[in-house]
Amino acid sequence: MVKKYRSKKAGEKILQTYDQLLKIWGCDIKEHDIDTTYGTMHVIETGKEDGTPMVLFHGVGDDAALMWVYNAKRLGEKYRVYAIDTMGGPGKSVPNENYNKDFDDVRCIDEILDSLSIEKAIIAGVSNGAYLVQAYTLNRPEKVIKGICIAGSVAVGGKKNAMFAIMKIFMPEALFPSDKNMVKLVKKLCGSHYNEFSGNPIVMEHFKSVLKGFNNAAMGYHKVEGLSPEQVDKIRGKITYLVGDKDPFQKLGGRELLIENNMDAIFYEDAGHALNHELHEEINEKIIELSDLAIAGG
Repeated sequence: MVKKYRSKKAGEKILQTYDQLLKIWGCDIKEHDIDTTYGTMHVIETGKEDGTPMVLFHGVGDDAALMWVYNAKRLGEKYRVYAIDTMGGPGKSVPNENYNKDFDDVRCIDEILDSLSIEKAIIAGVSNGAYLVQAYTLNRPEKVIKGICIAGSVAVGGKKNAMFAIMKIFMPEALFPSDKNMVKLVKKLCGSHYNEFSGNPIVMEHFKSVLKGFNNAAMGYHKVEGLSPEQVDKIRGKITYLVGDKDPFQKLGGRELLIENNMDAIFYEDAGHALNHELHEEINEKIIELSDLAIAGG
């Protein structure tokens, strides 16, 4: 089984800064470890007790504590929020021997929702989390009230294209995560509002600990499968994409794919891949607006 952390000390540092992030969420939380076929999945629960369920997925090489630090409190004022640590990611989910080449994201999400007694939910995700939103909406449309993809594009390229984009953008800074390179990487990922990310010392300390101590190979069992035109047709209208026009992933062709496939997309000027951090107030309100419209129309 692939180890998540490069050393025991590195893992302890990641989890220590993870807990520091949770302290600045600014809301009451409950943490759960849910047994699944593939190990225990860690879920952070917060928000309105009787609110419509909202399930959140983070991207590759980060975790729920980091991804939703500026979003959970506001979204929780409207919904019951469940932020999930992806299996194999640097967060608190713990894989077992079944987390291997047969890993199935959809089955894993099914088991989490069943354990939480969630029949239908709003689902939102950032980057690779946006892919999970698309995959789950395609395979379980009856369980999705609304899908919201942040800093992601329509998944027609598959894993090879996704990995090429990650390598091109994150290197070489991610290999040598000095304080100087950390700021360079954040500026590369973001628009002019990068200080919302780089200006928070707790966020940066956690981000640095992940880049230094997380073994990216632990995410290797996640499949990113390109969608066929017929599959794209099935998710069109159920999903809205929120993307920054300075997002380096969009510059590699993501924006064109959204336009060519006539997807429901909203583009934000001077914002990048950390869109929900950079413009968190605006993105929070847009998520709420889209979700409320879907609930009202459902």
